[in-house]
Amino acid sequence: MDLGDYMSIKENKISEIYLWRIKLRYKEPFETSFGRENYKDTIIIGIKAGDFIGYGELVAGSKPMFSYETINTSLYIYKEYFIPLLLGKDADPQRFYTETSWIRGYPMAKASFEMALWDLYSKIQGKPLYKVIGGVKHKVEVGVSIGIQKRVDILISKISKYLEEGYRRIKIKIKPGYDFNVLDKVRKEFPDIPLTVDANAAYTKNDIKKLMKLDEYNLMFIEQPLYYWDLYYHSVLQSNIKTPICLDESITNGLRVEEAIHIGAARVINVKPGRVGGIKETLYINKVGLKYGVPMWIGGMLETGIGRGFNVSIATLENVKYPSDISESKRYFDKDIITKPWYMDNGYMKPRDEDGIGVDIDWEFFYKNMLKEWTFK
Repeated sequence: MDLGDYMSIKENKISEIYLWRIKLRYKEPFETSFGRENYKDTIIIGIKAGDFIGYGELVAGSKPMFSYETINTSLYIYKEYFIPLLLGKDADPQRFYTETSWIRGYPMAKASFEMALWDLYSKIQGKPLYKVIGGVKHKVEVGVSIGIQKRVDILISKISKYLEEGYRRIKIKIKPGYDFNVLDKVRKEFPDIPLTVDANAAYTKNDIKKLMKLDEYNLMFIEQPLYYWDLYYHSVLQSNIKTPICLDESITNGLRVEEAIHIGAARVINVKPGRVGGIKETLYINKVGLKYGVPMWIGGMLETGIGRGFNVSIATLENVKYPSDISESKRYFDKDIITKPWYMDNGYMKPRDEDGIGVDIDWEFFYKNMLKEWTFK
């Protein structure tokens, strides 16, 4: 991308950086194979240059369950490395990507700052983010992810509700003991709906033979059944089943996508921009997927309206072929932290044509849910 016009703009020097820790209660607990969450505990980033502020959102949690990264590890990386690197410098997301490449790991921390820089950069340009990054769609298909429920009848009821609302794909979480018995009942009730399952790495190589039975349920794909770091055993499983495997936690960057494709470990990729390091890495994954004919979709991390804004914009990329786990603001929160919540229309959401990701913060509500604030100049 040519940044020449952007770099000629005078108001691109970063003058202030804000960190806000907030805690929002979910409408209902969200349970996966690795744990149960009742709150969205996160850091919102604000980066100021001239009269513009770009926002980002950290997807790491308070505990190292989904990832080794946490809010506290991210705060350390922010204060020790990112903030000193950025203050007084050009608001250039590609420069940030390059100059933090020596820091091994911490893709979630990197993504939160990099995406805030993309929002800021787009605002300075006076363009919506989805156009700046090369999005080709004016609306994106969305699906919904349903956590583990206490009873299957509750799950059935929720599926019915989300289908009525218009979601174009249903994903249910599974784990050992909450899998085939659940799928039997779901498929009996809904034999033809677009359905996927997500194990969040709950099974082991010893379960490969058992997992082959998933072919019986006419699934669009099976998401991350095995170890969160694994490619090899996923390739073994994929060679023994017809249903495509979709990798999530195992996909940490674009090179891992190439490796997964070459060894036959995945036929679908779940890209969570906040997990893989941000937009630059996501653009690379989009390019790799197009090259090898492996489709992707955008996964969610139960974000607020800020993170959701990035996901909608990124879902406009060419290789996003499946409905993405984005959902409306009301899916997780009674009230979002943005002034204009995200809504779905017949299974689609539209990126906003305002500058950047197109969201403003509802500051009165935001401060009611804020735990701590830091300002750096």
